[in-house]
Amino acid sequence: MATRPSASRAASAAGSGASEPRAASPGRPRLVKPRRRGETARDEILDASAELFTRHGYTGTSTRMIADAVGVRQASLYHYFTTKDDILAALLATTVDPSLDRARELLAADGPPLQRLLDLARYDVTQLAAARWNLGALYLLPELADDRFAEFRAARLELSGAYDALAADVLGATSDTRRLLPFRLVESVIMMRSDEQRGELGDHTVTGLVDTIVGAIEMLLEHTPTR
Repeated sequence: MATRPSASRAASAAGSGASEPRAASPGRPRLVKPRRRGETARDEILDASAELFTRHGYTGTSTRMIADAVGVRQASLYHYFTTKDDILAALLATTVDPSLDRARELLAADGPPLQRLLDLARYDVTQLAAARWNLGALYLLPELADDRFAEFRAARLELSGAYDALAADVLGATSDTRRLLPFRLVESVIMMRSDEQRGELGDHTVTGLVDTIVGAIEMLLEHTPTR
């Protein structure tokens, strides 16, 4: 077991001009005490970026603004993310990956397809509604058409396909276009969050509408529209 150097060893090293090896530095010091939510510096960067992207827009947010919001040097960001696009990709993944994992589980599970679909919808709506920042609003960014975000687009397409497959099982036909609606109804919570933030949702809250959205999906699939 390692021990501290004795006083005589320290004095001898000082007298001879030698020095004890320093422990590896944990990184550059913060400019200020941590001011963002998150268990790690990476989490804090993502939290700050999420707020800035949703408030000022993606192009309107610089890496310097993010660094200032976190309380670190701008160069320190690049230890965690090479580019601002990498930050955006990581944030987008948080909006779809958990729901996609749940969708894969439900597709492989037994049980009535309607209940599995409603389970997925409730999970998805809840995480979109309860997230600290309304990151779904970033889905409309023109930058997302770039190849840099192909992984996110593929994940969201797979999630949409899971909704379609479960809905088609409920309806008994892939030709029934109602199967296209559950996923879109779930994502309507993104616009409702924007309405709520502007005070345009009245006395309602998005989190309070989870049951309403899930119930609307159930009614949609169980009711045969008049031709």
